Amino acid sequence: MQIAKHFIAAALGLVLAAAAHAEKTELVVYTALETDQLKAYQEAFNKVHPDIAIKWVRDSTGVITAKLLAEKANPQADAIWGVAASSLALFDKSGMLEPYAPLNLDALMPQYRDKKATPAWWGMDVFGAVVCFNTVEAKKKNIALPTTWKDLLKPEFKGQVVMPNPASSGTGYFDVAAWLQLWGDDNGKGGGWKYMDALHENIAQYTHSGSKPCNMAAAGEFVAGISFEYRGYTNKAKGAPIELVFPKEGLGWDLEGFAVYKGTKKLDAAKKLADWASSKDAMILYGKNFAITAQPGVAPKLAHIPADYEARLIKMDFDQSATGRERVLAEWTRRYDTKSEAKK
Repeated sequence: MQIAKHFIAAALGLVLAAAAHAEKTELVVYTALETDQLKAYQEAFNKVHPDIAIKWVRDSTGVITAKLLAEKANPQADAIWGVAASSLALFDKSGMLEPYAPLNLDALMPQYRDKKATPAWWGMDVFGAVVCFNTVEAKKKNIALPTTWKDLLKPEFKGQVVMPNPASSGTGYFDVAAWLQLWGDDNGKGGGWKYMDALHENIAQYTHSGSKPCNMAAAGEFVAGISFEYRGYTNKAKGAPIELVFPKEGLGWDLEGFAVYKGTKKLDAAKKLADWASSKDAMILYGKNFAITAQPGVAPKLAHIPADYEARLIKMDFDQSATGRERVLAEWTRRYDTKSEAKK
């Protein structure tokens, strides 16, 4: 009799566990967040909403952007969390986003969100340009610390610079967009393209990841890696012999942002994720990785990031970045793609 009771109790427990599991809503979330950030964000969200499971689809910004555009007629995503605002603006123009004002919208700085009253997307944190400069390798090669973008054109940098491919990487794209804004586009004839022509002469490789150039510089493979401040900050914190250079002419940047995908069959759960992802608790987590969050006064000062970092960011127009993206990437690929690393 006792054995039978135990058996019934165990069976009942399995049924209840299965029922609890079955009640979980699974959200398919497309992201370009760094893999070392996903776990912390997901765990914090699940403490508040244990009934919502996240299934991540993760790749670099360019790949995720292309994937979402390709799936437009047959959407797979429920939400987009941690993808560049320049890409989100493009999705918005393509009618792919469900406008939603999260609970914490009023706490977000207006320059870091879609301008519409009910925004199609809003920002989480800023990621901006940095040059990771390996001081040990530079000393061996007698290369001085650069302070400007144009310093990277000096003959001693030949074969010693790596940067992300803008077609694959959001970091690469905001660099290109910033240089074109700083020095001119003129449909391929402006000073921004002349700068990239000269830089191309010194480039060893264009990578398909925004982190990789800084990782390569940190490992001593090359002297200078054009990357973004999160990866520079984390590599330096681990003891890599690098200096973080924030070029004086101004820094390209983008926002990691959030959007609900139009047509999701799990709209309520996606809105709950949006509400949490815009909360102060979420912003505190973003602030552990980035110097600027969309809610002001949340991010602590990060080591080796200058106090005037935000003032160094150039004025970026995300709608303009979205509108010109196809043309700019086609021109960039035609000119420079021969030095891109092989795709896996």
